[in-house]
Amino acid sequence: MFDIKLIREKPEEVQKNLERRKDPEKIKLLQKTINLDKEWRELKHEEDQIRSKRNQTSKLISEAKKTGKDPTPILEEAKKIPEQLKKIEEKRLELEKELNNYLKSIPNMLHDSVPYGKDDTENVELKKIGKPKKQDFELKPHQEIAENLGVADFERSAKIAGHGFYFLKGDLALLNQAIIRFSVDELIKKGYTYVEPPLMMNREAYETGVSMADFENVMYKIEGENTYLIATSEHPLLAQYKDETLQEDELPIKLIGYSMCFRREVGSRGIDTKGLFRTHQFNKVEQIILCKPEESWKYHEEIQKNAEELYEKLELPYRVVNICTGDIGDLAAKKYDIETWMPRQKEYKETGSNSNFTDYHARRANIKMHRKQNNTYEYLHTLNNTALATSRIMVAILENYQEKDGSVTIPKALQPYMYGKTKLETIKK
Repeated sequence: MFDIKLIREKPEEVQKNLERRKDPEKIKLLQKTINLDKEWRELKHEEDQIRSKRNQTSKLISEAKKTGKDPTPILEEAKKIPEQLKKIEEKRLELEKELNNYLKSIPNMLHDSVPYGKDDTENVELKKIGKPKKQDFELKPHQEIAENLGVADFERSAKIAGHGFYFLKGDLALLNQAIIRFSVDELIKKGYTYVEPPLMMNREAYETGVSMADFENVMYKIEGENTYLIATSEHPLLAQYKDETLQEDELPIKLIGYSMCFRREVGSRGIDTKGLFRTHQFNKVEQIILCKPEESWKYHEEIQKNAEELYEKLELPYRVVNICTGDIGDLAAKKYDIETWMPRQKEYKETGSNSNFTDYHARRANIKMHRKQNNTYEYLHTLNNTALATSRIMVAILENYQEKDGSVTIPKALQPYMYGKTKLETIKK
């Protein structure tokens, strides 16, 4: 949610921010917001004057009674005030609701280092880590390898749940759990608290972190209830603090959350429609930080480093890209993506993202911090980073660790979680 104070004090800066995004509709919305805010402030001033008049009238009535004067004329005037106050207050609250909706739709202020670009083709590569393996044989699709080994079944899952779901069996199911346990263990060592959140949230909680008008079409709603299956653990991990004020010495709060995630979207391009890369149900480990505003950029780099270390220990080639203005979305002030090398496709594919929301999410969720030294209150900053999304990492492992005989080597970092196995073993289908 955008800071109205910034619009009032520095409208030119907000205008320039929106011009960087090249979104004419948002620029129009800014002007509507400025006009609506002016109307709201005029009403608020008028409402305050009526309240002041009510207080003065009460004093006059009291004085009239004390001095023996007839208070009837003042009482007649006083009877009109509640209705006047009610009308103007209702109008102000109606405008306030509309104004807040506008503020929820104006994108966050971008960091100066966010590159300009019209779409994801213009994201800026920052670095590449690891060299793709040279393979002298034709790679099989990850889903074919998994089915040949008997460790995944996409046909039977489609029979009972539709496309976008899967059965994991044997060693692939264990590999899924190994990825979760590996990433959780690594981050617990760094001082993060492990959390398993609820898999459902009510609409009010969800609206603290996303625009339901934009996001509702990819979410699963529980029929007959005001509840949705979560699309990522980021949402409940942050929403749990809504309407709370945290003490400065409680910060930073560093969480590592695991959950199943549920989304309606499934890849429409042929290579994604069957398999594990983009599905309705998947597992994800997230990093979440709530911190003091002056520390958020430090933590943005910290959680990026944490994620990269996981990829390096898995020995998966990856690159980091700085997301451009046309691809970043409304909530983040800056965003990095990690893209992992997928050798069959011969390209890097997005497997994780890292966003600093600054105070945008906290303002929307009404999460504040209290500074004891000067007894002030302000919105804190929030950050989110995908540590590992297991389904996409399994795709990367099945492709990068695929052998000529159709077997798949297990990354060394995961072998301790696989009962010492070094390869995915074939099981009966």
